[in-house]
Amino acid sequence: MKWTSAVSEHRFLKYAVAECAVEIKEALGAQSADLLVVFVSAHHAARYDELPGLVRELVGDGVLIGCSGGGIIGAGREVEQSPGFAMAAAVLPGVTLSPFHIEDSDLPDGDAPPGDWQAIVGASTSDGPHMLILADPFSLRGENLLAGLDYAFPRAAKIGGLASGGNQPQANALFAGESVHRTGAVGVAMHGNIEIDTVVAQGCRPIGERMQITSCERNMLLELDGKPPLEVLREMFQDLSERDRQLAQNSLFLGVVMDAFKEEPKIGDYLIRNIVGMDARAGALSIGEMLKEGQRVQFHLRDAETSTHDLDAMLDQYMGNHEPHSESGALLFQCLGRGAYLYGRPDHDTDMFREKVSAMPLTGFFCNGEIGQVSGSTYLHGYTSSFGIFRPKE
Repeated sequence: MKWTSAVSEHRFLKYAVAECAVEIKEALGAQSADLLVVFVSAHHAARYDELPGLVRELVGDGVLIGCSGGGIIGAGREVEQSPGFAMAAAVLPGVTLSPFHIEDSDLPDGDAPPGDWQAIVGASTSDGPHMLILADPFSLRGENLLAGLDYAFPRAAKIGGLASGGNQPQANALFAGESVHRTGAVGVAMHGNIEIDTVVAQGCRPIGERMQITSCERNMLLELDGKPPLEVLREMFQDLSERDRQLAQNSLFLGVVMDAFKEEPKIGDYLIRNIVGMDARAGALSIGEMLKEGQRVQFHLRDAETSTHDLDAMLDQYMGNHEPHSESGALLFQCLGRGAYLYGRPDHDTDMFREKVSAMPLTGFFCNGEIGQVSGSTYLHGYTSSFGIFRPKE
């Protein structure tokens, strides 16, 4: 297995692809890429339809997958607010690649058997595949797709993101082979001599006490340990520092413990969800997640410093269980709300990855939502950096 990554900021797409192609070919030598992953900024929107042909002409006919992005990441460098094109190329001996395109109308219903889900991605559970998934945020029920794939492929690692760069339906692009799609999702199922390790940094820290949901209705949080959640927040607010009180005004989230059997949840054990509204009369909160009575939850805060510490801890945790492989490559799916907007400088997350893990080829884009796993289940996240580290199984 061999990975390489290149990035170009040329304002003309043809020359940007050409610049990356030269670097890719030089790195691969006589080898041909089996997989090509491309991300392109919205500055090149007028030329989206030309991209697959350019890549095929200048790089080769490996399996192509990619999408548009509000910012792109290549060769371990983040390009924001300017034209950008990034490409990862991988030589994958002993790996079978099954590309797919899914429209929302293709999604099986909630009672469908696993075989229906296997059919739409062209792989079977017995293959033991892993998946890279890129989806349009306007036209596909992403959470339904991920829940169905988890049901049909419970052991598969799944990583990816929602295309960005366009602010309305049909404005984003999804690339699959020689086709350019404006709706649905594209992806590739991979099986054989390949593993994908996932690292999901949600950028939050807990505040207050961990509590239990004693009453809820769908996504409405009605009681925590028998108290209305707004009453809990008022009591907690009195014990916060002045800085945390300010953060709580607009950066307050709810963390849901995903492993009911883990007595002392740590970083990475919480699924972080937005607080999307409140009912002052009932003292209830509306959460961006379906809730269940008995779940343990804790309020969280997010800011640049917290996001830095969280990513640092998640990468340390990963390295405590893995050793970098010389043949590995990585993809990064980073929220549009991170990057220079959050940290005040570019390359924050990519620099930390290279410092903590390795200088392996790293490619990606800034997403409208990030796909990653928490406690073995796959979710659509926000404000997150979701890494997929690809390495040989053997």
